[in-house]
Amino acid sequence: MGGVCQSRLKPAAAGNTLIHMHALSTINISGQDASEFLQGQLTNDLRRLDSEAEILAAWCNPKGRVIWFGTLCAIDSGFGLSAPAETAEEIVKQLSKFRFRSKVDFDIVADSGTVDPAFLVQNGYPFIGSAQMEKFTAHMLNLDLLDTISFDKGCYTGQEVIARTHYKGATKRRTLRFESEAAVSAGDKVSDGSRDIGEVLNVAGTDLLAVVPIDKADTPLTVKGIKLTHIPLPYL
Repeated sequence: MGGVCQSRLKPAAAGNTLIHMHALSTINISGQDASEFLQGQLTNDLRRLDSEAEILAAWCNPKGRVIWFGTLCAIDSGFGLSAPAETAEEIVKQLSKFRFRSKVDFDIVADSGTVDPAFLVQNGYPFIGSAQMEKFTAHMLNLDLLDTISFDKGCYTGQEVIARTHYKGATKRRTLRFESEAAVSAGDKVSDGSRDIGEVLNVAGTDLLAVVPIDKADTPLTVKGIKLTHIPLPYL
């Protein structure tokens, strides 16, 4: 079983030796029930692949927390799902629990590419590595703004939580971009001076994404005493 998607999330800046690249794997998903199986798991509508080379999609747990986010494309044997190399085996392990009697096979193509963290941060694409899995909802990660969710395709895992958040307009936290005055780390807490209100999601040098309350975006925020400056994202 072969095939590797050429993902829009894979651009790596030439000569960027200061930032460690994220390694990617491709999970090839095949079998006569592959399309139906993925349609019942992923947030986006696979029927879009009839006319599009690839789509962005996510896979969530039943509580609507994101396990995987990336690109999905059609290949000769089924579908290619681009995932962080560090999470590929865990994703397959967890997907397999939902397979039941479906005729679906999984094959991991290791080291299928790299992605520049700076590219992701600057464009507001979250990177869901092992440390970020199942911590944030789709709306917290802006996935509704990244054309990653179909709200009319029918049921999928986590759909009830995602739909309720969307239609009730209950999104109070978003992934926002900031610049820090010194280096910080993913997982560090964001403070408004009196308490922790958010968390650093991804870091590329002193550029970062953090999940924080929307109404705090332009207020004084720090990470371990390090000042943050809000930088607007291209889509938000």
